[in-house]
Amino acid sequence: MEKNPIPNNHNHHTLPENLRGKKVVLINHSDTLGGAAIVTFRLMQALRREGVDARMVVFTKTSQEKNVSRVFTRFTRTMAFCLERLRILMANGFNYANLYKVSTGDFALNVHHHPWVKEADIICLNWFNQGLMSLSGIRKLHKMGKKIVWTLHDMWAMTGICHHSYECEYFLDRCGNCQFLAGGGHPNDLSHKYWKKKMELYTEVPITYVTVSSWLEDRARHSSLLKNSPVLTIHNPFPIENFYTTPVKHLYTLLTPDKPNLILFGAARLDDPIKGLDYTIEALNYIFDNYPEIASKSAIYFFGAMKHPERLDELRFSHRWLGRVNDFKILRYLYASAKVVISTSLYETLGGTLVEGQAGGALPVTFGIDGRADVVEHKKTGYIARYKDARDVAEGVLWALKSDISREFLHDSVAERFASAAIAKKYIDLFSSLYQHPQQAIKTDTQS
Repeated sequence: MEKNPIPNNHNHHTLPENLRGKKVVLINHSDTLGGAAIVTFRLMQALRREGVDARMVVFTKTSQEKNVSRVFTRFTRTMAFCLERLRILMANGFNYANLYKVSTGDFALNVHHHPWVKEADIICLNWFNQGLMSLSGIRKLHKMGKKIVWTLHDMWAMTGICHHSYECEYFLDRCGNCQFLAGGGHPNDLSHKYWKKKMELYTEVPITYVTVSSWLEDRARHSSLLKNSPVLTIHNPFPIENFYTTPVKHLYTLLTPDKPNLILFGAARLDDPIKGLDYTIEALNYIFDNYPEIASKSAIYFFGAMKHPERLDELRFSHRWLGRVNDFKILRYLYASAKVVISTSLYETLGGTLVEGQAGGALPVTFGIDGRADVVEHKKTGYIARYKDARDVAEGVLWALKSDISREFLHDSVAERFASAAIAKKYIDLFSSLYQHPQQAIKTDTQS
């Protein structure tokens, strides 16, 4: 493998003795498409900067990074993906609305044939659904003698088939009667079958689980599948040092707001129901109707894809939709220009836009029933509104616009917890511990 492109080879000498010469491969569906991909790619780069021989194997490669390799041909990848989705469609009564809320892990290509995987010592699984990895593929990695770490970006590892259980709590006992299957499923449906398969796998194969937030760790520790497994929280890495807290004046003239109070709302898809756009619209309309002097000095910019842009026509508050923003230089300019960043998602495993917002000096206003509680401390580094309460979101925005919390303080508060180097060091400690305390397969009573 070529030398780490960043010239700090002294880090090779600071690696724990038992990790020197060890190879790490991170597995994820993509290298840059989607939240899990972006943070896994960042983690690989951060590990390499610390002297770890880390590479990434993916299903879909879009970057030019030479330490990322894809598996198989586009044709075989497409076939695996389509077969798995067809199985789900048949089970959920051909309900396309729920098609991507569940995964089975069937018909996957698996990665054990890949030369990097063969020579790796540690495999760090990430988000590998939709044709890349199956449960039997994990078993194969164990039989090859690999140490296995699995970073959970959603709930799939602890449920039968769903990526997020919403209000359903069957995963605490045993899955079945799945809300995402035709007719609400039944006790022995697809979700229960895969719950059993996972229980068998986890009983036989030692895996260390990393959750990206305390909330997700709590879910895992209470789940029937993972409650007897080693679980710890390590947050996602963010390039905090690349954010600045005061915008370079007129750098992007077209994006410079003509009002002093800029609010941001960003998501991969803004009108995905889980992003809770309605609560933000209702909160800002409340401010527009009741606090016209504040509304007249304020505007909200939305960034991300939308299937139905007309949804924003309901918003009386001054606004712009920027579409998808892929240029990091523009994003950090927006965060540095903003006073507030809003997240009214119904669920977030962590809340990346809130971390980025604070890194740029903007105050988050959000619900806090999940991973976002790891990011925001109420009225110290943001405002945690009552869940699904648009009026309280409005109160949070009003509070944030009047607040005199320093932008540098916000930047520093996330640097301590989310900076890439700090996160890489936590993974290095974890990898090293696998050789001090060999992973133990924990026997549990498999329920049927």
